Amino acid sequence: MHRFSSRLAATIVATLPLVAPVLAQEEEQHSTLTIGVGAAAIPSYEGSDDYRVMPIVQARGKVHDFSFWTRGTALYVDAIPDPGGTGVDFEFGPVVNVRLDRTSRKNIKDDAVRLLGKRDTGIEVGGFVGLGKTGVITSDYDNLSARVAVTKDVGGAHKSYVVTPTIEYFTPLSKTAFVGTSVSAEYVGKKYGRYYYDIGALESAQSNLAPYSRAGDKAGFKKLNFNLSAGKSLSGDLRHGWAIFAVGGYSRILGRYADSPIVADAGSKNQWVGAVGIGYTF
Repeated sequence: MHRFSSRLAATIVATLPLVAPVLAQEEEQHSTLTIGVGAAAIPSYEGSDDYRVMPIVQARGKVHDFSFWTRGTALYVDAIPDPGGTGVDFEFGPVVNVRLDRTSRKNIKDDAVRLLGKRDTGIEVGGFVGLGKTGVITSDYDNLSARVAVTKDVGGAHKSYVVTPTIEYFTPLSKTAFVGTSVSAEYVGKKYGRYYYDIGALESAQSNLAPYSRAGDKAGFKKLNFNLSAGKSLSGDLRHGWAIFAVGGYSRILGRYADSPIVADAGSKNQWVGAVGIGYTF
């Protein structure tokens, strides 16, 4: 379990050299693979104001025009083949996510939250639908996409659902550099809020945090995320070889989730993340 927990930082690295597959369309490449590794600074749990540095691993590629990519601990597989070139790309397929928040006590720096006990690993399975457009603003190779993923925990952790709408934009500055940005949100069911943010009477006595029950009252938007990314080829071409990347992000925990004592008293509703790394495109 500790090996999986050490990969929690990958949650924010949604922006490896993802422009590389877009540029590769110029060469009619039907199969590509980009793998990136690096290090990230993330909150010690969702809502924490303590940070730790973790290793990260991410990937993106396509096999015979069928794309796949990771978003942190989630894997997306597009069951509709990419059209190639400029134009509209319809996305539809399965998604699987492993939720590792608070699954290890030693990874939680706050003493009070640690005393609440660890949570089970969430195995979230579902699907996504989206629409992308290549050749939008700056060139024939920039990309704007929007998608919505819906998953349900089948691993017996929070036993609820998560809806994740996302908008992403990436543009190459040249064949050697790119920048990108993304905005996403998380809408969660009642059981999710109850499992991660509510504090029962016994937990309150153990941790000295005040009892709290509002997070599980109803479903709602839990978090809003903003990411900025940039990458630079080390081999002279983002479509092949080595590239370095950097990601910075800000998340805001919302409403009654932010009012939970694990956030309002022991942590912060303002969440910052950052990562640097190196990737290789085959």
